[in-house]
Amino acid sequence: MLKSRKYRYAAVILCTLLALSGCGTQTPEETSPAADTPASGQTKAATVSTIDTASLFSDRDLAGTYDEDAAITIRLSGDSAACDSDTVTSKNGQIIIGAEGVYLLSGALTDGQIVINAGQTDKVQLVLAGADITSSTSAAIYALEADKVFVTLAEGTQNTLTNGGEYVDIDENSIDAVIFSKTDLTLNGSGSLTINAQAGHGVVSKDDLVITGGRYTISSASHGLSGKDSIAIAGGTFAITSGKDGIHAENADDLSLGTLYIADGTYTVTAQGDAVSAQGALQIDGGTFDLYTGEGSASVDMSTGDDFGPMGGPRGEMPAQPDTTASQTDENPVSQKGIKGENTYIINGGTFTIGSADDCLHAGGAMTVAAGEFTLNSGDDAVHCDDNLTIQNGTFTIPHCYEGIEGLSITIEDGTFEIDSNDDGLNAAGGADNSGFGGFGGRPQDIFTADSDCFITINGGTFTIVSSGDCIDSNGALTISGGALALTCNGKGDTALDCDGTYTNNGGDVTTNDGSEDNPGQMGGGKFGQPGGGFPDGRDAPPAP
Repeated sequence: MLKSRKYRYAAVILCTLLALSGCGTQTPEETSPAADTPASGQTKAATVSTIDTASLFSDRDLAGTYDEDAAITIRLSGDSAACDSDTVTSKNGQIIIGAEGVYLLSGALTDGQIVINAGQTDKVQLVLAGADITSSTSAAIYALEADKVFVTLAEGTQNTLTNGGEYVDIDENSIDAVIFSKTDLTLNGSGSLTINAQAGHGVVSKDDLVITGGRYTISSASHGLSGKDSIAIAGGTFAITSGKDGIHAENADDLSLGTLYIADGTYTVTAQGDAVSAQGALQIDGGTFDLYTGEGSASVDMSTGDDFGPMGGPRGEMPAQPDTTASQTDENPVSQKGIKGENTYIINGGTFTIGSADDCLHAGGAMTVAAGEFTLNSGDDAVHCDDNLTIQNGTFTIPHCYEGIEGLSITIEDGTFEIDSNDDGLNAAGGADNSGFGGFGGRPQDIFTADSDCFITINGGTFTIVSSGDCIDSNGALTISGGALALTCNGKGDTALDCDGTYTNNGGDVTTNDGSEDNPGQMGGGKFGQPGGGFPDGRDAPPAP
């Protein structure tokens, strides 16, 4: 998709969400959420927002309640069900719900399917209260027609939904998930749900997917959770093992959709694709994330390249770019990032532990990190942004990576940063994932001229960076106006501080192991035409004509 270097986005004040409650005695009306309703376990407001969170969760989404006395009871047994209501029919293993209402399901359906085929304005709530549903050849729950479908997990119950390993067409829709919905879908309640998708995805909504509570254990051959227009999660506990992405929001027909918003929750994801992925805007306001992709960061070869002689030898060894060929083919590259967003990308808080074969945090548009605790181990960049990256605060512990933090530009206001990198610690280089050329001072474009769109500005924070490349490398200006920086460069032909444009220190406390705080880029890793810049004859100036 096209990316603008001058991309701007408007801030919208976050409305926090209603606190979750347990099973009650009344079913709330479907209404828009109040502007001052807090999310489960949340009292804080987001610093930055690009998503109108006030429109994401209704009162009924958040409540997860139902009136048991008014509910229609469906007792599952074998390949059929018993129900006294004429709105429910059972035929050939299909339990078909044909009208608005609340339906309480219990028992086991050994090879069958729940089908919702109600009116276009109907709201249907399925309450799983000890339900075990297996479909050998399709979705366990198939929401074909309704205005909105709720799957509510009754308090204190354990429920299981399973696909047997294949999907046989039953109509014109390509069903490919254990829960498959053609309409808006909400998962809520306080019970537990195990989803076994031996083929296809765990949960798919072809519209909006909302989750506000519950405990979920999902094992899927493809994506764990998938929403076409959006995914919005207010809370819950998730253990996801997926053959593709763990949480996936994408609309191939409208690139402005496929948004992802997470307010809170606990997430343990092991994915062979991305752990969390959004085609549209991505915003995370809180939660605890333990994310693992591919075979982890240690599976990627980031060994240093051979001595390249006058152009890349003692004055500039070329670090090897991460080798991720084990996880991709030329025709179908596999993305194995921790949290990936292809549009605007905002993190306002949370605790993140990520071990990824590719980037831990990856943004295709502008990225803002307002707060959070991050422990990042990456086979490539720990934090990568194709556009402008702003870090307002946070704690970043990055013990293993190719590059620590990379963006078209980097602005850091405050925070704590401990980075040990195979190449650069901080790098403003147009967001390109290119190989470094140490003797030339960094990326190939460093050979020519500074890029006015690339810059690094540090206004505060505490930095401890140990790097085999440059500790801080800007293809444009480098400005330090505050903070404490302890920089150790261990690379041949590299420097602790390196910039193509102007260097200004307005008051930061900078210490290096090579003296480059007084002369960035001039201590053996300079640019082409600068001392130490790696001319073919090994001199500090080009040979006479």
